[in-house]
Amino acid sequence: MNNTKKLTMPIARPLSGTVGVSFEFFPPNTKKMEQSLWQSIDRLAPLSPDFISVTYGAGGSTRERTHDIVSQIQNRKGISAAAHLTCVAASKSEVNAVARNYWSEGVRHIVALRGDPIKDKTIYETEINGYTYAADLVAALKRIANFDITVAAYPEVHPEAQSAKADLDNLKRKIDAGASRAITQFYFEAETYLNFRDRAVAAGINVPIIPGILPVTNYKQVLKFAKICGAHVPGWMADLFAGLNDDPATRRLVAATVVAEHCRVLQSEGINKFHFYTLNQSDLVYAICHILGIRSANIDD
Repeated sequence: MNNTKKLTMPIARPLSGTVGVSFEFFPPNTKKMEQSLWQSIDRLAPLSPDFISVTYGAGGSTRERTHDIVSQIQNRKGISAAAHLTCVAASKSEVNAVARNYWSEGVRHIVALRGDPIKDKTIYETEINGYTYAADLVAALKRIANFDITVAAYPEVHPEAQSAKADLDNLKRKIDAGASRAITQFYFEAETYLNFRDRAVAAGINVPIIPGILPVTNYKQVLKFAKICGAHVPGWMADLFAGLNDDPATRRLVAATVVAEHCRVLQSEGINKFHFYTLNQSDLVYAICHILGIRSANIDD
């Protein structure tokens, strides 16, 4: 008798069907960081991402650098680029001019955000003659041109929102104004995303909500990030990274395993798009994509 048992869920299985990934980068501050940025983009580009997004510094502080990087990604690298654009520290006419410039250069995708308070301010203040909310910015962009617009979503509620319901209402206003999709703030448990998605659907939000995933390599840094944006860091994560402060290689291995399993859980619930916050580092995200079966069409068999 053959007692061999065949597993229905093989170890290290790739994601099934059509899977889309996107990657987020931030403008570098130094020549060395700029070199690292382009090396990272070149490493991830063969994975055929849906798009690569570039952030916009607080108060528009990286406006020119963001513009230059987005233009190069779009026009020199031939990859769909998404430019972050905020309402902070700029009048409506200034923001509109930036948007028109992007359109003229062939950039069709904008990540429209209200933005964080400018430096040394703890409370967001609307610029004189500026846009107040992201929904206002989305509507304005749609009047300028037929941009493909992405907005932000907050599975654990925006820190300034009066309630979870108010936060969802705000997301719906952004969608109703013309946004095509939302990307979530980072979070760490699949249930957090899935519960949020279900609440969004119940609230009448019917566009894709892409999970924003931050692979954890520096646990202390993540704690700081999470405190700023109100993300919950589960206790199991502290246990998982305990004792690895001086062991970056093991941290990366652990992080890759966690994120790969996270993505598999999400796909089992019908999610096929994933947005990775790269922190301008490509190796870990590349490894995660490889584990999940997301690979270059030119890779050797």
